[in-house]
Amino acid sequence: MTAMGKPDSLYIPTYEDVIAAHERIAPHIHRTPILTSTYFNELSGAELFFKCENFQKAGAFKVRGASNAVFGLDDEKAKKGVATHSSGNHALSLSYAAGRRGIPVTVVMPRTAPDAKKAAVRGYGGTIVECEPSTSSREATFAEVVAETGAEFVHPYNDPRVIAGQATCSKEMMDQVDGLDAVIAPIGGGGMVSGTCLTLSNIAPDVKIYAAEPLNADDAARSFRAGHIIADDAPQTIADGLKVPLKELTWHFVSNYVTDILTATEEEIVAAMKLTWERMKIVMEPSCAVPLATILKNKEVFAGKRVGVIVTGGNVDLDKLPWIKG
Repeated sequence: MTAMGKPDSLYIPTYEDVIAAHERIAPHIHRTPILTSTYFNELSGAELFFKCENFQKAGAFKVRGASNAVFGLDDEKAKKGVATHSSGNHALSLSYAAGRRGIPVTVVMPRTAPDAKKAAVRGYGGTIVECEPSTSSREATFAEVVAETGAEFVHPYNDPRVIAGQATCSKEMMDQVDGLDAVIAPIGGGGMVSGTCLTLSNIAPDVKIYAAEPLNADDAARSFRAGHIIADDAPQTIADGLKVPLKELTWHFVSNYVTDILTATEEEIVAAMKLTWERMKIVMEPSCAVPLATILKNKEVFAGKRVGVIVTGGNVDLDKLPWIKG
């Protein structure tokens, strides 16, 4: 239960929670840089400011939320460890944070998750339990893990502690870049977008918030237009971090604060990913290329604007790059 007497999943985090989270996680994260590209500015007709969470500890923004959850536990709960289900970045981020605190962590991962992410989880000391690549299998397998271990569940995104942690990314960005007109981030379950909504609605309410999603996994876009959550069980997309559906807490933020959700095809995502590697010399995973793909597809929306682009992670299986024909 929270101080407000509501179950954690129903507690809507505040900006005070974000400030507290930033202080709590500061020793365990990087303040990631902002990069710019004249090439992409000219190509898009906008001024783009890339917040590079691919340079974050554990290679992804999710270490922010995971660290906030792990280091916010009291000692009694921490002794039993933490557990989650995740396709990759939350899994390895929670493993990183739990390792820093010296507590056990168990992760349910789809058997199809990238080998690089599985290796990183094990490298940080996490125990992996594999499941089928569907939301229903993931949640059923996870229920068995929690019943067996008694570990504290840290949801990948539908958790106020996680959302408050992710919100520290846009808090940093607003300190680093003046005069942004818009911020865009990828959306799967909506943790990063929710955190962005939480921060900007409090400190920069005039900044528009866009979410970017694969067309092959566009349940958030369809939910946004329908006015209620539409959940796909097992969508197929190269953007493996964006296959999960919105939940009630992230839907609260998305439905109240997001300006629009834009989509990109698989081909557009791969093209944007490859172009970023070539032009900016940075490693980003397919999920992170979706915002740039949607900007280039919808130039009229962003033309002449100063746009913050959150690059969410860089954990890529280098033996399976999407432009390599095998």
